[in-house]
Amino acid sequence: MTVVCHAEGAFLAELVRQQHLDADVEYHGFGFQESDDGDLPVPFPDDFADEVFLNAFPGRLDVCSAGHTHTAWVTVEVWDGRPPEQDSSAWDEQAEADFESTSGEVAVWSMGLGRAEDLITLADSGGSWRVRVSCTGRAEAAAMSEAEGTGEGGEKYLVQFWPSRP
Repeated sequence: MTVVCHAEGAFLAELVRQQHLDADVEYHGFGFQESDDGDLPVPFPDDFADEVFLNAFPGRLDVCSAGHTHTAWVTVEVWDGRPPEQDSSAWDEQAEADFESTSGEVAVWSMGLGRAEDLITLADSGGSWRVRVSCTGRAEAAAMSEAEGTGEGGEKYLVQFWPSRP
């Protein structure tokens, strides 16, 4: 576990879990969706906006990629509080959004293949979350899509979830 502290030693946030997964990007996109998705008003990929880096719907987050078809490398972190800010100069894109989960689990989705086997566990039950998505390698992913049609690892994402607090 990682504990982040102020210079004076005051507790800020602790990394609860981290996992690495591959996201199948098709038609410039992939998504994260509440695992118990039967009652979502707009399931993935309905209303996907291919010009918006991070687009939030109830129980769903869409990510717009710079590459058409490739496998992106994704690191997902779950924190018990707001994680430290990321140096924006290290990332091509960054955005934050709210996310509601009824089950505490999130599934990864692709446009053509649908729901992946990977599940992200946020908590033992549902709740309100904040998420920050950071991405690098967008130019490489776009070039790979143009030259090869498909590829692996051009884009790298860091997706950080933490509980929303009123």
